Amino acid sequence: MFRGNNPINLDVKGRLAIPARYRDGLMVQCNGCLVATIDIQDKCLFVYPLPEWEKIEAQISELPTFNPSTRRLQRLLIGHARELELDGNGRVLIPPELRAYADIDKKTMLVGQGRRFELWDLDNWNSQRDSWLEEAANELSIPDEMQSLSL
Repeated sequence: MFRGNNPINLDVKGRLAIPARYRDGLMVQCNGCLVATIDIQDKCLFVYPLPEWEKIEAQISELPTFNPSTRRLQRLLIGHARELELDGNGRVLIPPELRAYADIDKKTMLVGQGRRFELWDLDNWNSQRDSWLEEAANELSIPDEMQSLSL
């Protein structure tokens, strides 16, 4: 499980150093093979261990192709998916087209989301996080499916 957020600077080649606390687990779980794709709702990237991505990709691929919405989803998510491989120093190269989509230049925020990471440009992350916090403070409503949780 991936938790927490990690500010990380990309190097000049566009490589991201995966935090040390995740590296051993990623080597065991997926032999250091990850997949990155775009988030179609926010300007960030999703980064999955390969086995997790393969489950999602199979579900997306099974959607009916005669439905224009599902074809668009398939084209965007699968079409932008790129394999990433952990190098000997625990880094992955983020392809330029994915960096451009998410406005990622140098300063990033890697956010653990359970079975995947989100990779954000640091300024976009801070802005979006502040917006979410403001929304939460104004709404103070808890979705029905979360009513039974105790924090």
